[in-house]
Amino acid sequence: MKVAAIQMVSVSNPDTNIQTAKRLLQQAKSLGAELAVLPEYWSIMGLRDTDKIAYAEQPTSGVLQTFLAQTAQELQMKIIGGTIPLASNDEHKIFNACLVFDENGKQISRYDKIHLFGFSHGDESYQESNTIQEGNQVVSFDTEIGRIGLGICYDLRFPELFRQMGPCSLIVLPAAFTYTTGQAHWEVLLRARAIENQCYVLASAQGGTHDSGRRTWGHSMIIDPWGKVVSRLDDGEGVVIADLDLAAMHTIRANLPALKHRRLAC
Repeated sequence: MKVAAIQMVSVSNPDTNIQTAKRLLQQAKSLGAELAVLPEYWSIMGLRDTDKIAYAEQPTSGVLQTFLAQTAQELQMKIIGGTIPLASNDEHKIFNACLVFDENGKQISRYDKIHLFGFSHGDESYQESNTIQEGNQVVSFDTEIGRIGLGICYDLRFPELFRQMGPCSLIVLPAAFTYTTGQAHWEVLLRARAIENQCYVLASAQGGTHDSGRRTWGHSMIIDPWGKVVSRLDDGEGVVIADLDLAAMHTIRANLPALKHRRLAC
């Protein structure tokens, strides 16, 4: 399967972001992608953290969900919809939700971000728990290439989340890593998740300076089960694409059966 990571520099206007996402998804399809993932917060990177609350949609209904479903059907491509704001039972918070649509435009999976980012250093400060309700369910789903596991951004720092998914062929991680933390940790953590789970990692990021002045790290990439970066895009919007070699993945697992050597009881 050929897979693609869409990198964006989302703005505060969702209509503009929808048009950008559509264009980049069409580009991914033209390059042969059968599955594409959008970045975290692709639909809105507001001037304030609270801006996204105004665009929260009810599950199965709304402009953003309709766009993802219709585009998946139109392009005949699986779309992992980065994250969009879905309503929670707290009017002051949303679920940061990753929805997956198949080639028929049917929603086949949903993951709500479990680990909420908190960071403070000098003038730079983030606290997602102020506006986001945390999820509580580990999510993976089965496809023709095997199991695909879902994580979002800050989840990357918690390897136990991905181990609970069981053996995956592909881990998908939409993100909006800050420039500060991304420069220090993004690639090494992604490569670690690929190596320890002996699977492909498809990471789709925000990559530039946004309307609020926030700067995101970018560096969307696809990593193979040996930890090699197969393809990447450093800055700006664009498409990262590569073929998944499942035979090579199975060879790695056979030669170094680390997943079978785990001894958690000890």
